[in-house]
Amino acid sequence: MTKDRKLIVQDLGLMSYGLVWQHQKEMVSARKQTPLLDDLLILTEHPPVYTLGTGSQTKFVHFDLADPAHEVHRIERGGEVTYHCPGQLVGYPILNLNYHHKDLHWYLRQLEAVIIRTLAHYNLPGQRVEGLTGVWVHGHKVAAIGIKVSRWITMHGFALNICPDLSGFQRITPCGIAHSPVGSMGQFLPGISMDDVKQVLVKHFAQTFNLCPTDRL
Repeated sequence: MTKDRKLIVQDLGLMSYGLVWQHQKEMVSARKQTPLLDDLLILTEHPPVYTLGTGSQTKFVHFDLADPAHEVHRIERGGEVTYHCPGQLVGYPILNLNYHHKDLHWYLRQLEAVIIRTLAHYNLPGQRVEGLTGVWVHGHKVAAIGIKVSRWITMHGFALNICPDLSGFQRITPCGIAHSPVGSMGQFLPGISMDDVKQVLVKHFAQTFNLCPTDRL
């Protein structure tokens, strides 16, 4: 399992979706070639961008895809359309589940647990909703999750709304869920710090997956 296994943490700051997407693919390829490489957690924020999963339905997109206001990417993760923007902490774990647990449902629940434990640090009651993926606070979806796993190596991941401008979500039906408003930590905790949340989340990510974090490559 994961005893004595290290977690490399890369904080890329604000970076375009395309560049980080390419970086993920390179890191996955490296781990397919060399399975003993350490697990990796990429943290970033993106300029405004919409992404659609492999099977996303365009009925959940409420703008002209031929003339979008922001970048749009159809990518290889599961799930429907979502929106990324500054103030949202995006995490891309590149984990080799051969050293963890080869079960996609387990992995999704572990990612939710990381978010729930991070929210609990701030006394926010993170909750799951039966039959759905993600994390809610007081009925507002504050974290979305969408993954891709190939040869048990993960890519894509989670997006936690800390203090973003949520207006971009109004042009889509986020994750295809019409009845669930999108929210952020900032609406419950005004002035919350992105840098502070990053540190808390890394701690809980490492604990949840039984890894030792390091920022050294």
